[in-house]
Parts: sequence; C-alpha cells; structure tokens
Amino acid sequence: MCLYRKYLVAFGIILLLGFNGRGQTADSTGRRMADSGRTVAESPHMAAESRHMAADPAVPDWKAGRLWSSHFQLTIINQIHSGFKARYSGTNSLADSVEPSATSITTTLFLGRKLWKYATFYFNPELSGGAGLSYAVGVAGALNGETYRIGNPSPSISIARAYLQQVFPLGETGSDDVADAANQVEGKVPSHRLTITVGKFSMSDFYDANSCSHDARSQFLNWSLMSDGAWDYPANTKGYTEGLHLELAVPGWSVRASTVTEPKIANHPEMEYVFGKAASETMEVERDYTIGKQPGAVRILFSYTQSRAPSYKAGLAALADNDMTLLKIISGNAENPNFGGHKSAICINAQQNITDNIAAFFRGGWNDGKYVTWAFTEIDQTVSGGFSFKGARWGRDGDVAGIAGVVNGISTGHRAFLQEGGYGFIIGDGYLNYGHEEILETYYNARLFPAVFVSADYEFVNHPGYNRDRGPVHVFAIRAHFEF
Repeated sequence: MCLYRKYLVAFGIILLLGFNGRGQTADSTGRRMADSGRTVAESPHMAAESRHMAADPAVPDWKAGRLWSSHFQLTIINQIHSGFKARYSGTNSLADSVEPSATSITTTLFLGRKLWKYATFYFNPELSGGAGLSYAVGVAGALNGETYRIGNPSPSISIARAYLQQVFPLGETGSDDVADAANQVEGKVPSHRLTITVGKFSMSDFYDANSCSHDARSQFLNWSLMSDGAWDYPANTKGYTEGLHLELAVPGWSVRASTVTEPKIANHPEMEYVFGKAASETMEVERDYTIGKQPGAVRILFSYTQSRAPSYKAGLAALADNDMTLLKIISGNAENPNFGGHKSAICINAQQNITDNIAAFFRGGWNDGKYVTWAFTEIDQTVSGGFSFKGARWGRDGDVAGIAGVVNGISTGHRAFLQEGGYGFIIGDGYLNYGHEEILETYYNARLFPAVFVSADYEFVNHPGYNRDRGPVHVFAIRAHFEF
C-alpha cells in the first residue's frame, strides 16, 4: 500500500472515533487559542454572549482572581502528500513524488503574572522543530501552520513572547470577567479600557482573529486559512516580532493599532526598527453584533510596511542582467544594504454563528504587490470561507469539524518575475504558467480526553505555487495536541 494511502485509513479511523465514540465532553469554560493572545470559546465558535460582558456596578477589583497563570501545550503534526504531474521543477518547487512524511513539533509554556493594578507580564518559552513538506516551500498557501521555512530542523528552544500589558480604565465603568487561560490571568478589567502592550509577541495574538479559522493547533493547517495571506504580517521566521500595541475597547467595538519591527532579511530571524525606513504599522477595527441571538463579528484591517524589500521591477532587471546579489536578497539569502520597500494592504474578516453548533467565516485580502514578499508568504490577493461544526450535533461535545476553501493570487509584477525564472523565499518553479492557487481543506478534531486531542486533516491543492503545469496534489495529516 502506498504510504499516503495509509493516511486515508488513519483519517477514516479518526472520523469513526469522532462520529461513533462517546468520549469525554468539554466543559463550557473559555480557553485561549494556543497561538493567540485573545480569548475564544472552547470550540472554534464564538461564545453565545458578547465579548464585553454586562457592566458590574462595582469598580473593578484588579486583585480579584489569581495572581499567576500557567498553561502548557504540545502539538505534533505528521504530513505526507501524494505524487503529482509536473512538467518541470525548480529550487522552490514542492516535490512531485510521494515524500517521506514530514513531522513538526511545538511545545510552549504560557506564564503570566499580575504586577500592579491592571498590569500583567507574560512570558512564553517555546521549543519548536521539524520540517514541513519540501521544507515548507512550493505552495504559497503553505501546508502546515506549525512549521516554517528553516535550514536546521532540529528542535530548539527560544523565547516566543515576553511582554508587559497595562490596562487603563476609561471613566467609571463596569467590568469584564477574565477567565484563566493561556496568556490571560484570571480577574476583572474595566469594560471601557485602553490596553497598552509592549515587548515581544505575535501579531496574530491581536489581529485577524477568527474563532473558526485561526489556530493551526486545533483548526485548519493551511497558512492562508490560519491568517489572511495578503497581509504580509511582520514576523521573524517563527512568527514573532517586537514593538508597541494599543487597543481601545468598549462594549461592541474594538480599535487596535501597532508599530513593530520588520525582518532585516526576508523571512529571517533578525528584526529591525528604523523609523521611516523599516517598520510595520497595522490598524484594525472590530464590530461585534448579534443576528437572531447568534453572535458575529466583522473586522477590517489596514497595514503599511516599510522594509529593505526590492521591487519586482528591480527583480526583473536583475534577472535580465544576471544580478545574483539582488536575486539572493529577494529569495531571502542575503541582506539588502538599501531601504525603500513598502507595501499597503487591506483585509476583511467576518464570522457568524448560524446555530449554536454551526458557524461560518469569510476572509478577503489585497496588497499592492509592487515590492517583494518579506515576512509571511507570497500571496497578494486572497478570498477564503468555510464552516465549522461542533460535535454536540452527534453527541461529541468536545469535537469540532471544519471545511473551507481558499483562492490565492499574485500581482502582475510578481507573476512576471516568477515567469522569467525568479525565486521568492517560498515559491518559484523556474517558470510559471499562471493560475490561481486553489485550496480545499477539511479536518476533524476529536477530543479523546479532557486535555488530549487528535485530528485528521486533508488538503487538496490545485496549481501549487500558482503553476498550471504542476499538480494537483493531495495532502494528508495527523495531528496530536495536548494542553492544560
């Protein structure tokens, strides 16, 4: 039996466990997504109540609840893809033969401590390792959100987050209850507040949240379903940055803004902040609402980034002149001594509970695509949408299933660069017969015990790397996740 067919068998077994089993049921408390700094419901559905709870007539007591928060997560993902037809391959191509399975591992300790009134410090040491299929190149909507483009796959320890958060009340208001969760210390905060965060964090902690599609540790694995692919969000190789984040929250509305560091080399660990030359500014407006007593939310994100990124026009000239220095800069293998890159993006993100057990989501994103991708992935336009289903419908309260589709595209300059044989840091086949990259993903996440989850996942990718001359490809995954 071919190796990838074994994944079909495993996929079926997990589905049977989910539909026929009667395992542990989930409690109704909230938890934080493992890779996020914002609270969501236990399943990837919004809680029935608003994010902003009814006002407490008493002045919030910052000493209420615990002083410490400590949580832990471990996620192991094993993937394999089928062989597929390919007229040619290049440096950044997904292997066209069946690959030996690729395994990733992350384990994170989430520590939080109240310091003084409305002030908390969070610290997250993290171990990560393993490699994605074809070392996470070849597909712009990369296949595993828990891995990244890396040279040495050996597990290594790093500081994922270390930040101070200070809340300022806005007038004499009521309070919101805060549950104990990862990167969240139990207590109360003012319902009308300004929150300032400074230090090292992930932009996905605060932006582009979606309770159906945002967490590769429990939901969709694909990068372009984990976050809006057209937002080249500022991050080092592992997804983190440093800077200042502000959030203004009142019942039903939130406005957040930040200024943070950018990679010094495309998709590399070293970050920099040079005012007016290398920095990323992001702003998001969120509106929470209910339709027919079912909660929903819409978020609009604006981003402007300055960096050392060259333009695709300069990249085309470098190809014509065989300027390997500039081409290495574009592919993330050399530092650019010059600044001047800039990119603007706008993204929309919506989610809506249809029933207590079914929720839908939508994302759309666009960036100007004139300068090369510098931090996240090579997507300039994207549209995605899908559904998630709580297992309560079939007697498995702790289980969740999801299905979603995404269509990714790139700018005219980006296409021309790849067609002439150029390479970014994640895609490039040596030539390009352009077509939209189309991805369908479905998963089933089974809660076997209170802290243990096992998932089966399938991705179908048409035109990987936007190339009609390659694919389609079938990708199978098994994921184990442990948290407390």
